Amino acid sequence: MSGKDSQVSRRSFLKTAGTATVAMTATTSMAGCTGDDDGGGNGNGNGNGNGNGNGNGNGNGNGNGNGNGGGGGTLRYGRSAHSATLDPQNTTSGEVAKVTNQIYDGLIDFRPGEAALTESLATDWSMDGEDVTLELREGAQFDDGTEFTADDFIATYRRFVDDSYEYHFAESSAYGPFTLGAWIDSVEKDGDYTLNITLTQPYAPFLRNLAMFAAVVLPQDGIESDFDFDSDANGTGSFQLDQLDDANGRIRLTPNENYWGDGPQVDELLFIERGQNSTRAQALAQGELEIIDNLDPDTISLVEDADGAEVRSGQGINIGYMVFNQSRREEFRDARVRQAISYAIDTEAIVQEVYEGIAEQASQPCPPALFGHNPDLDPYPQDLDQAQSLLEEAGYGDGFSFELTTFQNARGYNPAPLPTAETIRTNLGELGIEVSIDDRQFSDYLTYTGEGNHDASLSGWYTDNADPDNFYYVLLHPQVESPDGQDWVSWDTDGFNTSNRAAWANGNFMSAVEEAQRTADQDERQGLYYEAAEIAYEEAPWVYIDYADEIRGVRDSVSNYTVSAIGGPHLDIVSVE
Repeated sequence: MSGKDSQVSRRSFLKTAGTATVAMTATTSMAGCTGDDDGGGNGNGNGNGNGNGNGNGNGNGNGNGNGNGGGGGTLRYGRSAHSATLDPQNTTSGEVAKVTNQIYDGLIDFRPGEAALTESLATDWSMDGEDVTLELREGAQFDDGTEFTADDFIATYRRFVDDSYEYHFAESSAYGPFTLGAWIDSVEKDGDYTLNITLTQPYAPFLRNLAMFAAVVLPQDGIESDFDFDSDANGTGSFQLDQLDDANGRIRLTPNENYWGDGPQVDELLFIERGQNSTRAQALAQGELEIIDNLDPDTISLVEDADGAEVRSGQGINIGYMVFNQSRREEFRDARVRQAISYAIDTEAIVQEVYEGIAEQASQPCPPALFGHNPDLDPYPQDLDQAQSLLEEAGYGDGFSFELTTFQNARGYNPAPLPTAETIRTNLGELGIEVSIDDRQFSDYLTYTGEGNHDASLSGWYTDNADPDNFYYVLLHPQVESPDGQDWVSWDTDGFNTSNRAAWANGNFMSAVEEAQRTADQDERQGLYYEAAEIAYEEAPWVYIDYADEIRGVRDSVSNYTVSAIGGPHLDIVSVE
């Protein structure tokens, strides 16, 4: 549906989203959640599935805060990797987003712990087919005191995706096209505080894209000068950059005195790299950190046994998987080989024995918390006989060899990457497939796989916007046409979406996903995503490994911290005793 018929009221959307958001706020201690789907929901009205992504403004505009942040104390956030940049347009890394989300605001945000949209630099909005209007917040300032206006968003958009703009950022990340560039035909301002955006087509998740970390607003003055966004920052968010210490993996933020909202509640926020899971957990137990993430089963037990700390969990909206790079390896261009490997790898053992039940087996690209998850698809069971038969049918009965690239430290979607890789190597060795493991630091891993140098890789994805499109389109659509007669594209194809680490390009899958983007009705979108899921299941461009819970270690001195699977972390509302 398009044009005038697709208009949705913002109030009705927020009402729907408020009753259909993913539950992500569990705060009780736990030892290894089984990862079952109780209370999770799959968009059919029986659980906590996400909103439809088509919503519009609520029109209630809360005005401006007093900017009197800093209620006292220091909040120390321990994580497995340091931020490689502070430029939100120059990264695909969640480690960067954790920091930049404290400094910068988008036009729209997610409510803490929910999939519902809420106002930020925009106080009201509407979407009618291809026409989007946003009313902007008056009085918001960047931390240098410069007033925020519509010009800042226009410059941000053009820097990201407009190569005719003098200040276009040529090295911008793959987020540019699928967040804004592919969908916006034009952006115009009506005065300083109204934006009128015309889309290239009806695009159901567009408003949700505006809440993504990559769509935060940068200052026009900085864009059109020599401001170094990689190592400095100037945002409208609750915190401002005080110190970037790359050598020691530390970032210090302090309250933005010009912040338009309430908060923050602490005097300083420290992001501290502690690469080893056990070291990070021990630091929490000893009171050296207040919050840690990316826990594995061993560190969960360590935190549970610590005095003054607890494990908090919530349902994740993520997937861990193994990519077949079809651009690089001819063997992986045969669906029978991909299916064979999917049958050979014991994902049930990985989830239950390696991850110790803090995840569930995956069956398809879209996790069960979203309405695009097809409940009729079961995970591939381990079946070595079926795997061997498929390899022989494809002409690889004697096996072959490939390199498996992985990150070294735990991620939320893969709490034990090296044991996972070892399990895969052992499983495939039974079929005569030799796997060599290439383990890398996370930033190096992202660069290496982003350039298409991997044969296969362990990978994963956290949702950016709680819409199925963020999985199906972002991760498996090449965003270019596939050559006739093949379902893969070369990595060096102009315009290729490098987030599609498989270089997969199945025409039927692409058509279903594209139609879902243009469709406003959620039931119709769901049916199209079910179709896409079936294709992805049969064609197996990935080995689907797991959907993991969101798990954090938190000191008892921390108040008002919510485990969020979308956006954030919302540290502006957190206080420390």
